[in-house]
Amino acid sequence: MVDRTHVSTLGNFNPDEPYLVFKGHISNLHTVTSGRSTRLEALFSDGTGTMMLVWFQGLKWIREIIRSNVLYHVMGHPTLYGSTWQLVHPDIEPADSNLSFSETPTSPLQRNSEGSGGSTRIAHPLLPVYRTTEKAKAKGLSSRAIARLTDTLLQQLTSTLDETLPLNIVTKYHLLSRNQALRYMHYPPNLQAWQQALFREKFEELFFHQLDYQYSRLSRLNHSIGNIFGTVGDRFNNFYRNNLPFPLTGAQKRVIKEIRADMRSGRQMNRLLQGDVGSGKTLVALLTMLIALDNGFQTCLMAPTEILASQHFASFQKMLHGLDIHVQLLVGALKAKEKKEIKKKLSEGQIDILIGTHALIENDVQFARLGYVVIDEQHRFGVEQRAKLWRKSTIPPHILVMTATPIPRTLAMTLYADLDCSIIDELPPGRRPIITTHGTDAKRALLFNFMRQQIAQGRQVYVVYPLINESENLDLKDIMDGYESLSRSFPQPQYQLSIVHGQMPAEAKAYEMDRFKRGETQIMVSTTVIEVGVDVPNATVMVIENAERFGLSQLHQLRGRVGRGGNQSYCILMTKDDLSRNSMQRIHTMCSTTDGFAIAEADLRLRGPGDLQGLQQSGMLDLKVADIVDDEPLVRAARDEVRALLDADPDLLQPDNKPLLIHLQQNSNHQQWDKIS
Repeated sequence: MVDRTHVSTLGNFNPDEPYLVFKGHISNLHTVTSGRSTRLEALFSDGTGTMMLVWFQGLKWIREIIRSNVLYHVMGHPTLYGSTWQLVHPDIEPADSNLSFSETPTSPLQRNSEGSGGSTRIAHPLLPVYRTTEKAKAKGLSSRAIARLTDTLLQQLTSTLDETLPLNIVTKYHLLSRNQALRYMHYPPNLQAWQQALFREKFEELFFHQLDYQYSRLSRLNHSIGNIFGTVGDRFNNFYRNNLPFPLTGAQKRVIKEIRADMRSGRQMNRLLQGDVGSGKTLVALLTMLIALDNGFQTCLMAPTEILASQHFASFQKMLHGLDIHVQLLVGALKAKEKKEIKKKLSEGQIDILIGTHALIENDVQFARLGYVVIDEQHRFGVEQRAKLWRKSTIPPHILVMTATPIPRTLAMTLYADLDCSIIDELPPGRRPIITTHGTDAKRALLFNFMRQQIAQGRQVYVVYPLINESENLDLKDIMDGYESLSRSFPQPQYQLSIVHGQMPAEAKAYEMDRFKRGETQIMVSTTVIEVGVDVPNATVMVIENAERFGLSQLHQLRGRVGRGGNQSYCILMTKDDLSRNSMQRIHTMCSTTDGFAIAEADLRLRGPGDLQGLQQSGMLDLKVADIVDDEPLVRAARDEVRALLDADPDLLQPDNKPLLIHLQQNSNHQQWDKIS
């Protein structure tokens, strides 16, 4: 919604605003032909500056309605073409200086003929703005055209819409009726009415989002049967007494107790475990897997990449050394004969813990008695992929999904309302904060000297590039050129380099990683394939080239590859000299904190929820009106109201809650658990 009385000037406007209103004259209307395409251009001026107006479609109609001596409102989002500001397919209406903005018209749209084009003008200061595209505009579906269609539909809607929210909530939050809110969202009598309508629409959207997920969770808790793990036996106790690599933190102990309570409840566990890089999530997963083994069940851990799966396998083997526990790795790179033997042993119950990638969800992978599933970096797997694992047992196994990407509180409330959440918010003792600095090409000599000093002390270095090969379209450093450059600056035999990227065969990647882990190479040149799962305690330096091209979450993950030993570690963010404001904010955030949750909150503010973890693409956060960053108080209010309502009436049988039950019956979200388990 745009207040048409707030007119910007061409000499001083904010280009970041999504929609602006200007007032001035249109002149010099002319046709421009380029190859087979023709466009119409005109000069727009308001006394403070000029702007080019451009049309690619409807040229004849535009020529007929534009008058050089008429004062116009010209509206849209300006873009910079070369050094010239322009508006493509702008919304235009004659600026009627005699219009009284204090009057509320009987119809939101007042039509009057302006020339042979019969243009429509909105006789009201509040102008509805609808999302559209250049292609849609070219076909006549501009924001103004959508406004006309909306007006027609609302005039045809003569009946009153039924209320969807319980009346006590409508009263408590002073909400407009559903009928009133719908009309005022499009054509309010004043700005206050529109704000009230927007508040109502946001609250309703968040309320039903919470209802869908919390009802799903409640249904699972009340109706899903889970195996009872009532015993903590020899395998857990022997490991805890003899093999525990370091004392558990208070946060780890708390989380294990939460998982333990779920395991013996008789209901299927479905828990999300959040923990910053290096917080000890893997150890928590192993300890709770041992509880499953003590109760006669098999367990598995699914990771998104072979590198991460192999890392977990090596870590488990090391920690379980000397214990009678059979751990096996199943990944796509294994030979067919090896896979066949592993699957046979698994189905016969000879394998206790199976670690793997997507290979675990193949139909011929059958467990003798699967009771517990751990999924690492859970956001990289689709719902249906995870579901294939859960269906491998008659009684659905307990589920622990883990993420090393801290999730902002508001996003967790919204996205994971159907999960029980645990957080490891404490790092193991002895971990030193990683020192993060920012550098440019002018400081590259200093960087190389620092790398040599660290290598001279017996340490190792990562250098990460955004690209594998040089790109004609992107001015970015690539790994192949970087490897050659580093080879010249760090020549053999004094220095040894490894290289790893996504286009290498799995065997070659594993070979290079093993060389680095064994200390045979001092510098690992890589793309982001080492983002997760690589654990080399001796590596103390992480250099990230073109760091401005990475999101905060990915930068934090990459930084987490160092600082895993007892030595002071460093992260150097190398960028070009001229950075956008957004890029500078990301770099500043990384240099000022190592707190993953603080970084996640900053990432959410900078990028918005739609870009985080691919949520927009996955459809998991499909909010139309509300914004979980700006509307956090509303998210909390909606969550609390849904919780209170379901506590009082879990089956939604009270008369006031009938609309909610109807919503759930018509909506498949609350059946999500049934579908995937």
